[in-house]
Formats: sequence, C-alpha cells, structure tokens
Amino acid sequence: MGEHDENAGLRLLKKGQKGFFRLIFSRLGIIIVLLACNILLLLSAFGRFNEFLPHLFGGSTLFSVVMILYLLNTDMNPSAKITWLILIMLLPVFGIFLFLFVRFEIGHRAIKGRIDQLIAQTKRAIPQDPETLETLRREDPGAAALVDYMGRNDCHPVFQNTAVTFFPMGEDKWQEMLIQLEKAEHFIFLEYFIIDEGVMWGKILDILARKAAAGVDVRVMYDGTNEFSTLPHNYPKRLEKLGIQCKVFAPVTPFVSTHYNYRDHRKILVIDGKVAFNGGVNLADEYINRVEKFGHWKDTAVMLQGEAVRSFTLMFLQMWSIDKRDPDFTPFLSLPTCPPDGAAGFVMPYGDCPLDEDKVGERVYMDILNRSLRYVHIISPYLILDGEMETAIKFAAERGVDVKIILPGVPDKTAAWALAKTHYSSLLDSGVQIFEYTPGFTHAKIFVSDDREGVVGTINLDYRSLYHHFECATYLHSVPCLGEIEADFQETLKKCCPVTRESIKHEKLSLKIMGFFLKAIAPLL
Repeated sequence: MGEHDENAGLRLLKKGQKGFFRLIFSRLGIIIVLLACNILLLLSAFGRFNEFLPHLFGGSTLFSVVMILYLLNTDMNPSAKITWLILIMLLPVFGIFLFLFVRFEIGHRAIKGRIDQLIAQTKRAIPQDPETLETLRREDPGAAALVDYMGRNDCHPVFQNTAVTFFPMGEDKWQEMLIQLEKAEHFIFLEYFIIDEGVMWGKILDILARKAAAGVDVRVMYDGTNEFSTLPHNYPKRLEKLGIQCKVFAPVTPFVSTHYNYRDHRKILVIDGKVAFNGGVNLADEYINRVEKFGHWKDTAVMLQGEAVRSFTLMFLQMWSIDKRDPDFTPFLSLPTCPPDGAAGFVMPYGDCPLDEDKVGERVYMDILNRSLRYVHIISPYLILDGEMETAIKFAAERGVDVKIILPGVPDKTAAWALAKTHYSSLLDSGVQIFEYTPGFTHAKIFVSDDREGVVGTINLDYRSLYHHFECATYLHSVPCLGEIEADFQETLKKCCPVTRESIKHEKLSLKIMGFFLKAIAPLL
C-alpha cells in the first residue's frame, strides 16, 4: 500500500460525538443527573406531600444512618469513605442509590468473574526464573520483596536479558514503532486507551493493513470511550475489511453499568513476542505534537527487547480473551524472545486490575517512595491523591529524600487541575518540591529513584488510575536507561516554573473555589 492507500486508511475514521454526549457518558454526567433528580424529588415532596414530610424525613434519616454504619464497616479506602459519607448525608435518597449502584458492581460482575478466572488459569503461564529472583535478592532485598508481592495474585515475574530503550517524547516512540512494525513476521498486538484519526494512526494503520494482507496476525483493541469521542461505532468492522481483528473493550452504555469506572487505560504494543512498547503515549496526533491541544505535549515511553516482552504478550491476551473459554496462549508465549547481547538490569512489566483488592499501581509507587534514600523524581499529568499516597510522598520528603514532582502548566481538565492544587500547600509544608511545565501539558507517568529503580507506564497519580482503571507499567531496576530517564527529568525541569507559597497565593480564586468543593467528591471524578 502506498501513500494513496494510507490516505484511504485515514478515511476509515470518522469523528464520534463529543461535548454534551461525552458528558452524559461520563461519571460526572451520572453525578449531575443524580443531583438534579435528588433536588427535583425534594421539591416535589415539599410541594405535594406536606403532611407526610415528617415520615419522609424520618425514614430517610433512618436509612441514611444504616447506610453510614455499613459504610464505616467496609474495607473501602478512607478518602472514598469520606466522599460517600458526605454524599449520603447531603443527598440521602440518590446518594444511597449511587453508592449501591457502584458498590454492588452492577453491570460488570460477569467481566469480573471472567477476569478472575483468566488470571487464575494463566498465573503460571510465565514461570519466575528462581536464579533471576535470587540475583535481585542479593543486589536489593527490598526490590526482591516487591517482586514477591507482585507474584501473589498474578503473573508478573521479573526478568533479566531485556534491553530497555527510553523515549523522552511521543515523537521518538512513534518513529521507532514504525520501524519495528515493518519487521513483524508473526503477530502484532495493539491495546490502547485512545485511537484517533491523523498522521500518527494513519501511518500505523497503513503498515497494519499491509502486514495483515501478508498473513501476520494483527489485532487491535481500544477502550469503549473511543466510540463517543474519536471513533465510529462500526470501526471494528471497517478494520476487519483490511484483515485486522478488532475489539472494543467495554463499550459504554449510558446510565446502565459501572463500566464508567473500569476503563482500559493501558497502552501496549507487542510485535512477534520480541519487542514491546509501553508508556503514556496513545495513538493520536497530540501525543506527537502534530496538533496542539494544550500547548507542547510532553510524554514518554519505553521499548523492551528480550525476555520481559512475554509479560506484555500475556497481558494483551488476557484482556483479548475475556469472551473466550480456555484460550491457549502457548503459541504466542513460546516464540523465541531474542534478547540483545549485554542487556543489563532487571525488568518487571505488570498490570493493575481495578476488580480485585490489590491496588498494585499505588503500592509499587509507595514502595519506591518508602525505600528511597536520596531522591524520587516524578512526572504526572494529574495529582489527585488519597491519604495514603499523600502521606507516603510527604514522609519521603520529611526523611530528607529529594522529592520533586512535575505537573502540567497547561491543564487538559480544569477540574483535575483545581484538585491537584488542593494538595500543594500540604506537600510544600513537608519539603516536597512541585513544578509546573510551562510550555504545556505533561502526560508522562514516571517515577525514578536513586539512579537505581524506576517506573514508566500508564498509571497516573489520581483515583482513576489507582482505583478505577485497567493499567500497566514497566518496573526497571539497574537498567542503563535509568540514567537517561533522570537526565530527561532534569532537562524537563529547566522548562518548569516552581510552585511557591507566593504562587499559590496568587492562584485564580475560581480555581481555589472549584478545588475546595470538588475535594468532597474527588474519588468519584
């Protein structure tokens, strides 16, 4: 396929609905509708049932008390408990309905059971090499203990013999993706949160179509929110005409299911079991700065070559096979990995499932913070913290660790930006240094510590990533590119403006008011 065919691939795409419709499909849309219904019900009760008001208020109060006692005895995150307590006390009717709607997992019990079954079936699909773990244990017992924890409920072994390439910008990742895609001989697996029309996806799609025509097993999976933000509903059928298998993860049905909370936020590309890409970069032109949405877009990614690639192959196949019984992953996991010579260090790809009780993404971050000795440097697009994560960040700084966080200077979501700023004063009090990226938006998700370990992946420092989304990341220990990640952090720092007491004082009043009120429902946003 030449340039003409590439343009034909671009024409496959069609913008979906945005704006008002996107709001309706969102969690915020549900909350707004429930608030409106609650107010209308109260007004109706006052207007039509005056004589029954004592009974209505009495029954409502009793029901609220029962729900509050139940809530206090759950194992829910304390920050989320506070949010639900506020909602139930202020909106006793629909606050309770909303809580029950989310708590009892209406709409995704089947998917939860299927994922649990798949994880159980594949927990030993990639055995942990005992010699690798023992070598890590000798070098860093704390990191080995983290690997032990990661292996409790899922298949997240640590590997050697894996080369890691760090990409400091989305443009760098994209160019290497095109090179590696052209080399595919057996399979190409793509799983992305966002796919959008444009130069980036158009050139990728051109290669995918050619490879599929040549007999390569090409599979594309994207999150259901694309159906009302970027892609038409029938897009999988359009790709099938090109020989590409395509699935939509959890298509969104408004006001029917709690899939709003359980989006597939992962970004995975695996080629022949030899090469894998991970990081914050989605397949849309803003990620490579071909279009400008929020100023300059800063993002990062990594490419793995070698044994650790098998973990990303497994992660993709687990999600792809939710609707299949007893899938066989052996043909894909048994392909030779071809690690480059002299690949040093340890690599552990991992995923985080919101349907279990293990908050893996948050615990990996907290473990790095708690074991750090000299520094922890962080880049994140959002900063919406629960009490535990905020305490871990502050405690590291209070121990004398150099904790620096880079956040956007130009936000993509005003509400998230306002909420991030509610944490500034508390963090500064503990010695945490906060910087805002002046040229635009930082979408990278990076932790790097002590020139020894780090994480590059999809996991933001907010409730959505840490509690509500399917996520993935790559844990790195003693790999050469950690120096490049730290160097990129320092280079990015030069383009940032420090947050100070004075700058906080001069923040817009509207942002302060917004953050003040949204703090109460932060875990729901």
